[in-house]
Formats: sequence, structure tokens, C-alpha cells
Amino acid sequence: MHGGGRAQRRAARLALGASAAGALLLLLVAGIRSVGLVGAAVAGLAACAAGLWWVATRRGPVRWLAAVLAVVAPVGVVGLYLAAGLLWLVLTCLVLGAVAVWAGWAALGADAAPSAPPERAVPPPERPFLLMNPRSGGGKVGRFGLREKAEALGAEVVLLDPEHPRDVAALAREAVAGGADLLGVAGGDGTQALVAAVAAEHGIPFLVVPAGTRNHFALDLGLDRDDPSPALDALRDGVEVRVDLGWAGDRVFVNNASFGAYAAVVQSPAYRDDKVRTILDLLPRVLAQHSGPRLSVSAAGTLLDGPQAVLVSNNVYRVGDPAGLGLRERLDAGVLGLLGVRVDNAAQAAALLGGRHAPGLTVLTAREVVVDADQPRVQVGVDGEALTLPVPVRCRIEPGALRVRVPRGRPGVPGRKPRLDWRRLRELALTTGTPE
Repeated sequence: MHGGGRAQRRAARLALGASAAGALLLLLVAGIRSVGLVGAAVAGLAACAAGLWWVATRRGPVRWLAAVLAVVAPVGVVGLYLAAGLLWLVLTCLVLGAVAVWAGWAALGADAAPSAPPERAVPPPERPFLLMNPRSGGGKVGRFGLREKAEALGAEVVLLDPEHPRDVAALAREAVAGGADLLGVAGGDGTQALVAAVAAEHGIPFLVVPAGTRNHFALDLGLDRDDPSPALDALRDGVEVRVDLGWAGDRVFVNNASFGAYAAVVQSPAYRDDKVRTILDLLPRVLAQHSGPRLSVSAAGTLLDGPQAVLVSNNVYRVGDPAGLGLRERLDAGVLGLLGVRVDNAAQAAALLGGRHAPGLTVLTAREVVVDADQPRVQVGVDGEALTLPVPVRCRIEPGALRVRVPRGRPGVPGRKPRLDWRRLRELALTTGTPE
């Protein structure tokens, strides 16, 4: 039996006590009606999920009616609880459940410490070269004075003009040929990937400055996306970590490559200007009408036939932790993550609420993922950039391919919420331990 500190044991006992109190209160007050209360909640969630599916796959009046259903279903469940005079009971049980989850995470937190890549102390670069997009992230480059700070630290900076696109990979190669010993990008993840490929090719370090809108790569490196300027401190007092790179055909990705529904949406010229409207306009054709090539995916001995959406990621995204959606615990595990979705009707959409074990959802890891299709080329979103690649598209992982320079004082990767292992919680709660 594992041991546990005093704080862990107290948190485990609180988690078990809160969950037991909620269940007992529900049975004592509602009695047999507790089954109906739980059933109504499940039915409301299923109806809401079905409504969202119809919103995504239908047009015109049906879409508006589905939107009404998605809103009315959970509201109706609350109204039912209110009419029965049991809303207070449900809210109390929800609070107790939240306390149980919070305390359980606190008790098991020591079992979920993130595994960060090893850091290596390195001297400052002598001739760093940075590409900056002044329009990324609503103008972060100018707002945070990134160019001025980088130049003060000895970097050569080239500003990109979106009105006159330039080959960023070619610019990076020219810089290396001219003696640059570090390449960096202040911009979005798509540009980061292109320059990272050049840095990996020449074996020189890469600097990530999170000046884009999302910058998921920077987040998983533990950088501050709200203030990108501290990332430049790595030019004078940095450490180096090695991370993996993903490949889709001959294109590098630092985050992911998507196929199917999302890849088709990002191909639209309207997507950059109005993402929500474009998604609502194109999803019905992609999902309900099964337009585009029929995909088949093979990985780790598993064959997916006809998935509507496929996401291949550089290392694995968190699953089952809504607070960690879109986060990767590691960037150096040497594996690809695969997420495949096939949903043909509203019932299957509702079943996705079951998480990673839902019948329409495939989640696994592999060193190689092969995406084939019944057409010679497929649309691919590589770190959000729209591409069209010949099939089969072989996605692979290259472990430790990229040297990344990061500042010593970065915030770090957000802590993982551990899986609630109730058996482990009982072990902790029953452990007496020694006085501390």
C-alpha cells in the first residue's frame, strides 16, 4: 500500500466524505425519486448533445429548432427540479460533488506531477535571428516592444508583411547560411513549425515567442502567452530542452495535423475572417453529406474506416480533463496521439458524452499514422495552415529533433488534473501514517 502525507490523507477523507454525503442526502430526501432526478439529468444532456449535432449538420429552420432544443433541454431539467421543490437538493449535491472532485485532485496531485523535458544550461547565442509578424495576436509585436527588446539583446530581426508574403523557411535558411546560431519566431504556430523545421535540419536552437493568437506550442513549453516579452530573456539567460517534431508527409508540425471536417473548414478563404460563421456554413456539407474523400486510417494495428475527423498530434493531448483540453503533458515522449471521430446521427453524438470509450471515438498512440483516401489528394490542416497533400499521408514522430531555448523563469506547464482513482483515495484515507 502506498503511503501518503497528512495533507493527502485529509484531502482523501474529505473527498470520500463529500461524495458519500451527497449520495446519502439524495437518497434520504428524494428516496426513489432520486433515480428520476439522475435520469432527467442524463436525458437533458443527451437532448442537448443531439441538438448541437443537428445544429452542426442541418441548415435553415431545422438548425434553429435544434438550437432551441440545445438550450431548452437543460433549462427544462432545471425547471423540473424547481417544480418538484428539489432544486436546492440538486444544487447541494452538485456542490458536494465539486468538493469531492477538488479534494480528490488535491489528494492525488502528487501522483500527477508533470514530466518536463530535461533542461541543459547553455551560453547565450552569438548571432540570433528572429522573424516577427507584427499583425499576429492583434499586434503583440508592437504592443510589447518585442522588436526593440530583441535587438537590444543582439538579435537580428526581420518583420514579416502579410500583404507581401515571403518564404519564411527560405529566410531562415539564408540566416543560417549567414552565420545565425539561433532561429526564432514571434508569430503563429504555423510559422513556428516552418522555421522549427529549418532549425532542426541544421541542429541549431529554436526560440518560441508567443506573439500569435493561440500559440499552443508555447503553452505546452510553459511560456506566458499573455506577455510574450519574457520569452526573449532566453537570449541572455536561457536553458535548452529537446522536444519531438511531428511530420505529415514532408511537412513538420509542432502541434497537430488534422484531416476531414476541420481540415476542410480551414481551407475556406472566409475562415480567417469569420471562423464561427464559416464553420456553421461548411459543417453540414462535411458531416451530414459526407462530402470530400472517404478516409481510412491505420495506426498501431488499428484500422479506422471512414472517420469524419482525424487529429494526429505531436505527443498526446489530455483526455478526460476539460480544464486541460488542448494541453499536452509532454513534448518528448516520442509518440503521436491519434483522435478519430465518426458520428452519423444524433444518438451517436449524444454517446460522445461517454468520453474516450464512446463507440464513435478512437483514441490511441502510435509512432506512425497512415492516412489514405479514395481520392488522390486530401485536405490537411497542419498547425492551422491549409494544405493539400497526396495520399497516403504518412505521419511520423521524430523524437528529440528540436532544440528549444526557453527562459529560466517561465511559468511552466499547467498542472495535470489526475484521474480520480477512488480505490487509491480509500487507501490514502485509511492510511494512519506517522506523526509529522
